[in-house]
Amino acid sequence: MMNGRVVDGVEVVVIGLEDVTEQETQHYVDYVRERTTEPLKKIEVVGCADGKIDLNYELRGPKFERIRRITGRDARKVA
Repeated sequence: MMNGRVVDGVEVVVIGLEDVTEQETQHYVDYVRERTTEPLKKIEVVGCADGKIDLNYELRGPKFERIRRITGRDARKVA
């Protein structure tokens, strides 16, 4: 079973677990935030056969600003 929710601005997808509470998902978000410096985009909580979980996450990354270079040189006049 797969369900998704947004917790504290982060998309949290739970796969293979049916009884995960809002408090538990908040704990996973806090856990990953303590270990990263970039803002979180998404977390996947996947139940494993041995009773443990896999915790996968995706970061938003830094904002990108496009910079254009404009020169006063006319390329057509280059000989």
